[in-house]
Amino acid sequence: MRLLGVMGSPRIKGNTDLLLDEAIKGAEKNGAYVEKIVASKLTIAGCRECLSCYKEGNCVIQDDMQDIYSKLMEFERILVASPIFFYGLPSQVKAIVDRCQALWARKHILNQPPPLGRKGAFISIGATKGSRLFEGAKLTVEYFFEALSIDYVDELFVREVDEKGKIKNHPTALNDAFELGKQLVL
Repeated sequence: MRLLGVMGSPRIKGNTDLLLDEAIKGAEKNGAYVEKIVASKLTIAGCRECLSCYKEGNCVIQDDMQDIYSKLMEFERILVASPIFFYGLPSQVKAIVDRCQALWARKHILNQPPPLGRKGAFISIGATKGSRLFEGAKLTVEYFFEALSIDYVDELFVREVDEKGKIKNHPTALNDAFELGKQLVL
């Protein structure tokens, strides 16, 4: 079993990163091979909406996303971890999502469906306690997974945590992330 962890926060070793690392430990405990990508360390341009991908299912933009496409198609499990920025995903991870228009085109325009039987989960953390805090980001991740034929099977949302490293003081979040990682690779 292979799990791709997508770290969507630009804050390295911050709360999102710590939660993702715990989930990765859980997946590894159950024998999974894990690879982690950090969106903010990649050079990924925004989608141009040129529709070139409708011809062959490939994006014409040559950047780090070219390596990400194969991982998104080959790994059996995808785990997205992201903070909430203005009730959505930060631009670094949103660029990955938007550039998957090429994979959407393969599936829906060119009738080249991705592999089936894959699963994904979403870990997110937000500074406020708003009742709708995670709705926008969750919808984005759900549709991202749908484009890749990945079943959205689990999530972990943590409210009212902002200061870097404060998640270490949360009574359950780190353990919950570890368990999510373990369960995702079963």
